[in-house]
Amino acid sequence: MRFDRIHRTIIKNLCALRGLCGKNLHEGNLKMSMEETKPKDFIREAVEEDLRSGRYNYVRTRLPPEPNGYLHIGHAKAFMIDYLIAKENNGELILRFDDTNPAKEETEYVEAIEEDARWLGIEWKKVTFASDYFDELYEWAKKLVLMGKAYVDDQSPEEVSANRGTLTEPGKNSPYRDRDVEENMDLLERMKNGEFPDEARVLRAKIDMAHPNINMRDPVMYRIIHEPAHHRTGSKWKIYPMYDWSHGQNDSMEGITHSLCSLEYENHRPLYEWFHEQLGVFKPRQIEFARLNMTYTVMSKRKLLRLVKDGRVRGWDDPRMPTLRGMRRRGYTAEAILDFIHRVGVAKNYSVSDVSLLEACVRDDLNKTTPRRMAVIRPLKIVIDNYPDSQVEEMDAVNNPEDPSAGMRKVPFSKVLYIEKDDFRETPPPKYYRLYPGNEVRLRYAYFIKCTDVVKDEKGEVVEVHCTYDPATHGGDSPDGRKVKSTIHWVSAEHAQPVEIRMYDRLFSKEDPEEGEDDFLNCLNPNSLEVMTGYMEPPLSAPKAGDRFQFERLGYFCVDPDSTPEKPVFNLTVTLKDTWAKIQKKAK
Repeated sequence: MRFDRIHRTIIKNLCALRGLCGKNLHEGNLKMSMEETKPKDFIREAVEEDLRSGRYNYVRTRLPPEPNGYLHIGHAKAFMIDYLIAKENNGELILRFDDTNPAKEETEYVEAIEEDARWLGIEWKKVTFASDYFDELYEWAKKLVLMGKAYVDDQSPEEVSANRGTLTEPGKNSPYRDRDVEENMDLLERMKNGEFPDEARVLRAKIDMAHPNINMRDPVMYRIIHEPAHHRTGSKWKIYPMYDWSHGQNDSMEGITHSLCSLEYENHRPLYEWFHEQLGVFKPRQIEFARLNMTYTVMSKRKLLRLVKDGRVRGWDDPRMPTLRGMRRRGYTAEAILDFIHRVGVAKNYSVSDVSLLEACVRDDLNKTTPRRMAVIRPLKIVIDNYPDSQVEEMDAVNNPEDPSAGMRKVPFSKVLYIEKDDFRETPPPKYYRLYPGNEVRLRYAYFIKCTDVVKDEKGEVVEVHCTYDPATHGGDSPDGRKVKSTIHWVSAEHAQPVEIRMYDRLFSKEDPEEGEDDFLNCLNPNSLEVMTGYMEPPLSAPKAGDRFQFERLGYFCVDPDSTPEKPVFNLTVTLKDTWAKIQKKAK
């Protein structure tokens, strides 16, 4: 499993810190159990204390996604917290979909969420839906009505909102708050049967309209929704529970011991506990943690949906999106995302993680696993004048210097090549060591070449560079011991495979896209996507969607599903170095 691979990496890092470097690092010889290396944080400490004190004798957590969108990396952090807390304590995880709003939910999202969670390596005991408990939840609501703890309110949504009060002023009691139990029971049943139009009535808990916590001011439990039909229950129900009513009760019904959620639900906890206390049911423990926030990123599902609907991106799986689908299409691995989540850790207070840390995790993972290839994305033609016209050689190239078992490959070399435009300057700036007139450089795995002439177009731009090569430097080394200061990559023009290269950058140019009064769309990066046609060395086999490569000296790239055998499409996953850090440093 992916988590186990991450765990082995953690063990090795701990060993290095403890001075065990150079010793056998197999887990059997480390004598370090998962218990010894398990992360420590306030959630894990609370769970341990609950088991030690006997508050619970088992651990069961749940993932409660709403099936109205695709998972993003913020969800991934929350999912992994729930999953790992259960796994580390030999407990169970339940995947429960919060399908309480038929207007927003689609089966497509249910399937996508399950697929993305599996991709992360998450396993669950079973899949449930809030709608599985609609009948039982309704019976619990009737119990509160019979206890005089809930009532049917005829106020309009606007009146309910206006009478709720503010943070500094108490709310006002509804004129329908003191209806008798019999009338409330009758109206609730008629609401369920569809006798009233949408928004005509709601069921509210009867708590305290002057409570300092606004969530306790007679919150709505049920509202009337006739259309659309529910994706699972069809037209059976005409009333649907609010999240604050269904969430905590579903946790209780499933025997969830630890309800782990983000900080925005901290003020909702007293309400969930009030319901449990009044009903006399099993009481889960809610623990809140800080949600994941990242620089140059928006996590709001509403804002991500706007990006999609406005055509600012190509869809939920656009490689610039923070969705797991987008990251996977871009070439991010689940292992890299899990490593990032581990490094960020679990915090109680609001914080913002640098997206550069995520990119560093991606580089670290891909560096170890990704085969190398040579590709040119801004091609400049090179002609080696003293190389035989019809000769073709095969040069030995390393597949992955981090993995000797990856072996070698053959790369064709001929008279006419392509190099990167940036690797040539007719008039070089100071400390420029790559190719320029009179200078000698190494062609990776091949020969030393020296620039002798250039050909320009009618605009005066260099379109062709003429060189000579030294046959004695085959393989890239000079027998006379002379040194060159630069090595550049290349592809043989005769054998090169044309490719489409999609160079992705950060979607927003501002570190905090939501800062200030400006709309977040105003700081979209106009250069977040640049599409180019380049060339790569002939592939050993046809690249498949999802295949990842390091294009030497350029970055890590992933084959896009838009690829065809005739023209593969590659997405830039991440550059070899953090270019944004350099940009920011120059700006200061």
